[in-house]
Amino acid sequence: MSRQPDPNRRNEQSRQAIVTAAADLCAEVGFAAVTVEAIAARAGVGKQTIYRWWPSKAAVLLEYMERERERAAGFPDTGDLAADLLTQTTALQRLFDSDAGAVWRGLLIAAQSDDVAADGVRALLEQAIVEAKQRLTKAQGTDELRSDADLDMVVEIIFGPLYHAWLLRTRPLPKAYMSDVLKLVFEGLKPRDRPLIR
Repeated sequence: MSRQPDPNRRNEQSRQAIVTAAADLCAEVGFAAVTVEAIAARAGVGKQTIYRWWPSKAAVLLEYMERERERAAGFPDTGDLAADLLTQTTALQRLFDSDAGAVWRGLLIAAQSDDVAADGVRALLEQAIVEAKQRLTKAQGTDELRSDADLDMVVEIIFGPLYHAWLLRTRPLPKAYMSDVLKLVFEGLKPRDRPLIR
């Protein structure tokens, strides 16, 4: 008896080829220059295949970014808040320095005028903020973080400098950048009756 090809596997292979092709093109030529036609040609599929799964190139690239963020910049929980923040923010900085950074930059720019990009970017950011706040809430319960700290503001204070320097390219970003940022941040976030972070 001959084995029939699994259409689900074939579809998944095509889907991954499309996502990878879109990300590679974005890193090579920039978001604005990427077209659905170019993605289809690079992935070896018809344009209609892409539109069957996604409404636009932004939607394809958002799927790529969701996958990359989960793989490379998830939020750890070792019981040491400072170490966990350093691990996560350093991983995020490395992500920004990779091809995924070019994709994310393009999506952030596109989000200013493209509703699909704006909705997707907002959803990814909200997910990341929820994960950060969950970790920060736990730290408040173990007295690693002031109980009266506004967690939305804490997230902005921690991640804002990295986004600002990376997006606006106002300064070089050495490997120790987030270590220096967090040392400054924790001066204000530490509980008042505990010693300074080392």
